[in-house]
Amino acid sequence: MKFALFSLIMNIPNSVTGESLSDHEKLLNVLKQAELAERLGFDAYGVGERHGPPFLSSSPPVVLTAIAARTKRIRLLTTVTVLSVLDPVRVAEDYATLDHLSEGRLEIIIGKGNDPRHYPLFGILEEQQWDSLAERYKLLRRLWQEEKVTWEGKYRPPLHEVTVLPRPFQRQIPIWHGSASSQISTELAAQYGEPLFSSNTFHPQEKYKALINHYRERFAYYGHDPRKAIVGAGAGSLYLADTPEEAIKRFRPYYEAQFSTPASQHNQSPFKDLEDHIARGSMLVGNPESVVQKILDYQQAFGNEVLSISVDGLSESEQREQLERFAEEVAPILRREVRSSVWNRS
Repeated sequence: MKFALFSLIMNIPNSVTGESLSDHEKLLNVLKQAELAERLGFDAYGVGERHGPPFLSSSPPVVLTAIAARTKRIRLLTTVTVLSVLDPVRVAEDYATLDHLSEGRLEIIIGKGNDPRHYPLFGILEEQQWDSLAERYKLLRRLWQEEKVTWEGKYRPPLHEVTVLPRPFQRQIPIWHGSASSQISTELAAQYGEPLFSSNTFHPQEKYKALINHYRERFAYYGHDPRKAIVGAGAGSLYLADTPEEAIKRFRPYYEAQFSTPASQHNQSPFKDLEDHIARGSMLVGNPESVVQKILDYQQAFGNEVLSISVDGLSESEQREQLERFAEEVAPILRREVRSSVWNRS
């Protein structure tokens, strides 16, 4: 199994110490977190995209470029690029530039996003999100694969013989499809024969397993080799301690702070409290043994080769503690147990 650390750059007061970071301090924290992830052997670092408080992640290509300058090996992900509201020309230019500056370490995960606040900001209606995503993605692919592109659609002005520059550094920038709630996203990934990244954070396992099964079925339907149906999965928050009881006690104030934000409440979590979320969801809160077992249980259900985790919301010292424990006590077991065909060149 391969591992990605990601951040939505959520900036809220620390729920234990009360410490508040300035925007500048929080952004620097993310850069240091990415450097630490590389030193600890994580395979990838991801930056999400949100356009409203408490998140500072409105410009993932800018943040990832800064990370690229501070690292040498780690893959750089977008988790996710909200392509449903973005201009594909701008996306093609920004991320091709980042691909060069990172010397080909970029991979993007596209999606519609799960925060409805971005639709009015960028001039589309929420009910248009899926059509917009499909159209913009088709154009983005052409802009990266072709020169002198002539195109006309609904969600941006026509193009006539446009060649975006720079051309990507990689022969083809790897693209994953983010999936959280609808078969429309799994259908799009299957249609293009591209990998799927399940968010796997807001609902019980069964919902995401059904979406992943749909992706695999449709992947084969479109004539793609089923062995190339690659799946990644998120796990949300991580908190390790010597016993599950200690982990729950220490993590509870962070959980309550995170899930009381308006952005989190929009997701209408089906979990009634932290214990229920741990029991029925993917949250990794416990001792190393219980966390390993949960990850393996989900992997058996999903067949995922990549796992993403987050330590958003924790103090910087606890971020380091959690990532070091995960790298030393959890990751080695999972690397042995689960084969992964992705990022083998890392």
